[in-house]
Amino acid sequence: MKTAITSTTIFLSILFLMLGMVSISCAQDQEMEPADTEFYEPEPPVISAGENTSIDAPSDAIILFDGTDLSNWESVNGGEAEWDIEEDGAMTVVPGTGNIQTKESFGDVQLYIEWRSPMNMEHKGQNRGNSGVFLQKIYELQVLDAHENPTYINGMAGSIYKQTSPLANPTRKPGEWETYNISYKAPRFNEDGSMKEPARITVIWNGVVVQNNTEIYGHTPYIGYPEYNKHGKAPIMLQDHNSKVSYRNIWIRPLDNDQFSIKDHLE
Repeated sequence: MKTAITSTTIFLSILFLMLGMVSISCAQDQEMEPADTEFYEPEPPVISAGENTSIDAPSDAIILFDGTDLSNWESVNGGEAEWDIEEDGAMTVVPGTGNIQTKESFGDVQLYIEWRSPMNMEHKGQNRGNSGVFLQKIYELQVLDAHENPTYINGMAGSIYKQTSPLANPTRKPGEWETYNISYKAPRFNEDGSMKEPARITVIWNGVVVQNNTEIYGHTPYIGYPEYNKHGKAPIMLQDHNSKVSYRNIWIRPLDNDQFSIKDHLE
C-alpha cells in the first residue's frame, strides 16, 4: 500500500533534519578544544609604525572617555564601572571587577580608542596585556601585548579574535600607547532572523591598516566556531581579562546618516 506524502509529513521531515544538524553542531562544539581554532602561521610581518598616530575627536563625535570620569560606562554585571582612573587620564582594568560597556547602544560606527599594555614581561602569550574591544558586545577586536610575544595569529593584537589575523604587526613596546581607528558595519538580518549581510570591519592600528573591510563570521566563542543570531544595536564593551590594560581618548561616531551617490541620481 502506498503512503500519501502530505505537506505535514514534508514539514516534519525537514524539522527533524534541522534538529539533527543542530544536535550534530552542538556535539561537535562540545568535543572541540580551544586549540582547534588557533592558528600560528603565517605570522604577520612586524613593521615600524609612525610616531604620531593619535587622532583628536572630530566635532560630531560622542566622547566616551576623556580622562575624567566613567559616566558613559557601566559594569556588565550591573551598577557603576569599577575600573580605575589614573593620574595621567587613563582608565585601567581592575582585574576581577568584570567587563564594562557603554550605556548607549550602537550599530554602524567609527570608533577610536587608545590602549596600553602593562609592563608585565614575566607573562607570555595570551596572559600578557590581554583585553578586547567588543563591537555590539559580541564581536571582538583583540587587545594584547604583541611586542616579541608569540601567540596564535588569530588571537594576537589587531586580530578579529579566533577569526582573522592582522595584515601586519605595527606594535609598540609595552607601556607605550597604541591606537585603534575602527570603521565597523553591523550585520543585517532578514525578518525571519536569517543572515542578510555579515558584519564588516576595517582597523587602522598605529596608522597601519591591519583589517581591510574584513568579514566577521559571527560572535566570539573561545571554543567552537562563530555564528550569527539576529540582534539590534548594542553597547561597546571593553574586557577585563585579568590584566591591567589601560585605555584613553575614546570617541565614537555613529554612521547612521543616509548617503547620496550618482547611482541614486541615475535611478
